[in-house]
Amino acid sequence: MSSPLRVVTVNGSYSAPSKTGALLELVTTTLADHFDLDVTRVEVSTLGPGFTSALERTALSPEALAAVEAVEQADLVVAGTPVFRGSYTGLFKHFFDMVDQYALANHPVLLVATGGGERHALVLEHQLRPLFGFFQAATAPVGIYASTGDFDGTTILNPKIYSRIDTALGDLKPRLQAAIAADTDAHAVAATAA
Repeated sequence: MSSPLRVVTVNGSYSAPSKTGALLELVTTTLADHFDLDVTRVEVSTLGPGFTSALERTALSPEALAAVEAVEQADLVVAGTPVFRGSYTGLFKHFFDMVDQYALANHPVLLVATGGGERHALVLEHQLRPLFGFFQAATAPVGIYASTGDFDGTTILNPKIYSRIDTALGDLKPRLQAAIAADTDAHAVAATAA
């Protein structure tokens, strides 16, 4: 029996429900059509003072530390943020400031953003990709951006968004299959040793 794919979504939005949260949910729902998933959803705005007041990792609350560790141990991180003043939100950046510098090296990360209009789409390339480049993460070649016009409330209407998600996940599929195989092999070795 294969291990489920450990997916962690990080939502940098300050509001709930949010368009960013809806887009992250659509990504995981689409991914669930292809893999058995174990999904952890991190909403940075709900982590509270034990997160927002922490100046270093050792000061994080147990809940915030668990969220950071979940990202570090994920097979896939889906990192999403609304565009705020031309970039990711401050809490989104603060969250990733707490992630170990080498924990995401060569690990797949899918970049997701939402914004008021099409002119904000470059946040994927100019802010998010360099951030995860610092971590040496294996960011998916295709990022997913949706603007206000792609939604009715938090329902995504634009079929191009669905197509872009399929393309992005298609690019990641071989790497994700390898992660599942490695996890399954590790569990088999541990079971044999026990």
